[in-house]
Amino acid sequence: MRWKRTLQTVDVHCAGEIGRVVTGGVLNIPGRTMADKLRYLNETDDSLRRFLCSEPRSAPAGSFVLLVPATRAGADVGFIVLQPDQAHAMSGSNAMCAVTALLETGMKPMQEPETEVVLDTAAGLVRALANCRDGKVIRVTLDMPVAFVVEQDAVLETVQWGAVRYDLCFGGVFYALVDVAQLGLAIEPDQARALAEQGVALRDLIAESRDVVHPENSALNGLAYVMFRSPDGDGAVRTCTTLRPGRADRSPCGTGSNANMAACFARGLKKPGDKLVSRSIIGGEFVTELLAGEQVGSFPATRNRVSGQCWIYSMTQIGLDPTDPFPSGFILSDTWGG
Repeated sequence: MRWKRTLQTVDVHCAGEIGRVVTGGVLNIPGRTMADKLRYLNETDDSLRRFLCSEPRSAPAGSFVLLVPATRAGADVGFIVLQPDQAHAMSGSNAMCAVTALLETGMKPMQEPETEVVLDTAAGLVRALANCRDGKVIRVTLDMPVAFVVEQDAVLETVQWGAVRYDLCFGGVFYALVDVAQLGLAIEPDQARALAEQGVALRDLIAESRDVVHPENSALNGLAYVMFRSPDGDGAVRTCTTLRPGRADRSPCGTGSNANMAACFARGLKKPGDKLVSRSIIGGEFVTELLAGEQVGSFPATRNRVSGQCWIYSMTQIGLDPTDPFPSGFILSDTWGG
């Protein structure tokens, strides 16, 4: 056997959402800051993302997490998320996967009952506090990037659904938060295909209709996802983030939960000290705690904590044979949608 490239991953899931943490084979990504590295992956060379995220080495569900040297003092490691559409600055579920992999494999020594891990992301430093017992990470709590509301109750006129109302928010990436009843859908497992297809189509329409850029970091730009939401009877919110090219997030979505808390605060529905349970399409739960209200530029904002749990299920070695006819991978609409 002869491989021209070899990578090692610790494969983790967070409430069902896969985050494969690359622990070997990638020394670094060019760039002085994490924002520079993100731009490099999206604008200069996306071959690593395509290699990892496409068939035959991957499947539609899940992400790859790059761990690279930190660029800021006080951080343990740099963090970038690779997904089928592009590289992303931040993901709550994938950050939890990264912390779990780092501690449970001994890359960073685990201290019980709590270990702190600081991630250097293009969206800022993210402090994670891992609750640990008997060598296992039983919960990861993330101090998320400051979340803010760009516009409440924005309206998009569509042919398929008529007028669709949404909140445009930032929670680490930009979201359109949409009450799912407007599309005649429910966040249930048997509607996952319809949710994925319609969510991605709606995201594309909104993205075409407006530009959005973080007021303090131009590397954070463009609408990433539509997250559908609906109230559950016990005060929780049921969520479904829809990801290109066409699938439903299995987790409750950390950055989306962060964004949704900012939207709740802006409406006067939540105050510092309040918590909100986000429940996924398959029943997994994250807890978001509102720490404080803030402003980002002219936008109402919040500092929030999001917590959940992950499980390692595999360790993998990925290689590229020099004669492989698909070095950049491929995707087909029968499996991937879109």
